[in-house]
Amino acid sequence: MTDTTATAVTADDLTIGYPTRRGDFGARAVSGVSFTIAPGEILAVIGETGSGKSTLAAAVAGFAASGGAGVPSIVGGSLMVLGEKMRGISSRRLDKLHLRVGYVPQDAGAKLSPRLTIGENIAEPIFTRDRRFDEREAGAAVATLIDAVRLPLTLMNSYPHELSRGQRQRVAIARALVLEPTLLIADDPTSGIDVTARGPILDIIRELHSDRAFSALIVTHTLSEVKRLGTQVAVMHRGSIVDIGSVDAVLESPQHAYVEGMTRAIRDLKTAEELSGR
Repeated sequence: MTDTTATAVTADDLTIGYPTRRGDFGARAVSGVSFTIAPGEILAVIGETGSGKSTLAAAVAGFAASGGAGVPSIVGGSLMVLGEKMRGISSRRLDKLHLRVGYVPQDAGAKLSPRLTIGENIAEPIFTRDRRFDEREAGAAVATLIDAVRLPLTLMNSYPHELSRGQRQRVAIARALVLEPTLLIADDPTSGIDVTARGPILDIIRELHSDRAFSALIVTHTLSEVKRLGTQVAVMHRGSIVDIGSVDAVLESPQHAYVEGMTRAIRDLKTAEELSGR
């Protein structure tokens, strides 16, 4: 049995469903997945649209509660996050856990408050936790993160609509890290961003991880993005994890037909590039 005290995240036969009109949880988005994330480790999750990646990320981030239309719920197995049992967790304990977990949902840059400046958006979690927090200290923390995500400090007084989509996504990452979380969850942080900007955003996450040593679950688009993060990978297909391990191991010895198809496509692409370069 896995020692959950020595892991940041432990999922054991985890099943997550969405409520149906009948009031049950017949719609299963995640079915019987098991994995662990060690302290300081990054686990990248990859899979096709509808494979359950985002639902899994939301659950690990603490946004899978019982009841509520469109809200995922843990209906089977177990999920431990930073020592907390997520199934049936009380709202009080969940609020405390959220202070230790940074969450970047899909298209997070578009969810920034349009009425707040960039600096205020990043600092908002600080003052939500403690309204009397020293403003000068908060400003210093915000400035440090703006610099860390490679944005000019002059943007602190700008508003979200004045930034590009890629810049807003960097702000969302800074906001998720402003409380110095133990665990970062980023759901497709490069989604909808220009191809040339995707690599730098992943590099920022990798560099921040190196500096701050948090654990992370990152939902990504492609295996090339996983390679950029240089980490473990879990491949999801139809709600299940069909392969998990180091990137090289998954590519060299695929354990499922879906993964084998992915690796074959990569080989074919490399062959085509080599032929075109002759």
